[in-house]
This record gives sequence, structure tokens and C-alpha cells, in this order.
Amino acid sequence: MLMKRLRSYRQIMWCMLAMAPAALSNQKEAVAQGLHFSQFYNAPMLVSPANTGLMSDKDFRIGANYRNQWGAVPVPFRSYSLYGDMQVFRRQNGTNWLGVGELVEVYKSGDGNLSLSRWEAFAAYHIELGEYQMISVGLSAATVERSVDFNKLTFDTQWDGFVFNSTLPNGEKGALSKTNYADIGAGINYAIFPNELVYIKFGASVAHVNQPNESFYKGQANKVGIRPTGYVDMLARIGEKVVINPSVYYTQQRGASQLMGGSLLSILVGSEQTDGSLVFGGYYRVNEAIIGTFGYDWNGLRVMASYDFTTSQLGQYNNHNGALEFGLRWQGGYPDNSARDRRVYNCPRF
Repeated sequence: MLMKRLRSYRQIMWCMLAMAPAALSNQKEAVAQGLHFSQFYNAPMLVSPANTGLMSDKDFRIGANYRNQWGAVPVPFRSYSLYGDMQVFRRQNGTNWLGVGELVEVYKSGDGNLSLSRWEAFAAYHIELGEYQMISVGLSAATVERSVDFNKLTFDTQWDGFVFNSTLPNGEKGALSKTNYADIGAGINYAIFPNELVYIKFGASVAHVNQPNESFYKGQANKVGIRPTGYVDMLARIGEKVVINPSVYYTQQRGASQLMGGSLLSILVGSEQTDGSLVFGGYYRVNEAIIGTFGYDWNGLRVMASYDFTTSQLGQYNNHNGALEFGLRWQGGYPDNSARDRRVYNCPRF
């Protein structure tokens, strides 16, 4: 009886391990899915390559994200990302410019350290269509490595009648399995800014355009499904010290989908000269989680923390403890840049 329970327990662990990379609600297929951050607004290039270098009055930004998911269940899932992007050639052409960037991502899960390491390069071109409109197109190219360490896992063959003995052979061929592949993505944005109080952006992107194969075994197909994403983002000043930032995000992949919406609320603390704001937010990932977020903006530096409260059926197993997430972003300007060197487009500068 104990052996059956332990075997069942490990089967549940591996099922959750297979589901972890999906990170999408309404899950129907847990094979070669994509990954995400709840703070998608703090991971602009991860949402779309068209967001690369898309800043109104700044020249560059550097950011980092960390997510610890499902810490209350046997297979926690940890995500890390570090990114940076910048504008180039804007001083030569103040209305149009090129954005370039890089992103490094690492994901780890389970006792076997099922891992994904990703290095991605981005480029986007931004074109102003008159005084109040803009279009952006972007591309990305990545190299990806997935690995799993079978030495850190135990199997039925290692049950000695009393405990799982890790010194016994586990019956698996090879210790550390790895696979590598290239990945391509693309995106497009359309933005409208009728005045200095409102900015609205509509965007769409497609990840895994080339549908790479990420199988650990030669001759076996395990293609990463194409992942289209659509989003709407809005900035609006509703008072001298209050800015709202509602947004909606939808993505779909291999029969699974995720719909998320909510808003950030920024409140200026002190005077505009201090350039400091408290940031509050609430989002809902449909049929999966309620997300609360809090942070602070100061002199181009934004620090955010958020927490996912699980509302899906998984909540009865993880006590509704979904994920803890942190986001860090710093935006700045080049030392020799000035307003007269370029025309800043008519976007709210909150």
C-alpha cells in the first residue's frame, strides 16, 4: 500500500512538472508550452519584440524579473529574467528610430532541475505617423537550451522495500539530458496619443514562429507550438497626481489560453520635482488567479512586488498560494542627450 501511494505521489509530481512550463489557464495540453510573468507590464520584450526601445522620453532601460510559483506543492517553479534595451539613431531622425535589446531567461522546476535557459536578441523600428500616431514592428531570435538531471530523481526500481534508495540504479539512460534549438518571434504595435493626457497602444505578437523541436530524444518530435498574443495598454492622467494604466493581455498556445486584465494606479508622492510615485495594482487571470501588486517609482527606478492568489482547482492543493513575483526596472537617458537633439513624440510623460 505504501509503495502504491509513493508511486502515485511521484506520478502527481511529474504531471505537475510537465504542466509547469505551460503556465496557461484552461490547460488542455501540457507539451512544449510557453512561460510568463504576472507582471507582464514589467517584461515588455517578453510580451512583444515590437516593444524594444519603445520609450517616449528615455533612451534605455534595464530590468529584472523573478517568479516563485507553486511553492506550497512538491514541484515549485522558479523563473528569472534579465533584460536591457536602448534606442539608436534617434538623434539622426527624431521622429523614427531603431530599438535593440537582449533578454536572458532561466526557468527551473522539480527535484530533477528541469531547466530552460534562453538568450534572445531583439530589434524594432518605430515610425511616427504624424503628430498623434505611431507604428512599431519588431523581430526576435533566440537560442534555447533545456536540460534535466535524472541523477536527482528517484524511480520505482530504487525502492528497496522500505525507502527509495538513491544509490541503486534508476534504470535511466544517461545522467544529464540536454537539447538545444533556435527560436524566432515577431510583433507589431499601433499607438495613438491624442493629447498629453492619454496614450493607447494596441499590439500583437507571435512567438515560436519556426515551431522548434525541443525533445530530449533523437527522432522524437516535441514541437513548441506557435503562440499568438494580443494586448491593449492605456495610460491616462486623471488628476494632478494620479495616473491609471489599465491593460488587457491574451495569449493562446496549443489549445491552452490565458486572458488577463487589470490596472495599475500611480499616485505622485510629494512634488513633481521628487519624481516619486506609489504604485498599486490589481489583475485577474481568468479561471486561474487574482493578482495584487504594489511598488514604488523613483527617478526612473521602479520596484514592484506581486502575489498570485490561486482561484482554480489547484487552490485546494496549494492552499491558494500561487506565486510570489518581483520586478525591477530602471529607465534613463544618454549623458549627452537633450530635448533639442530630438523631438519627443506626443506621449504622456508621467
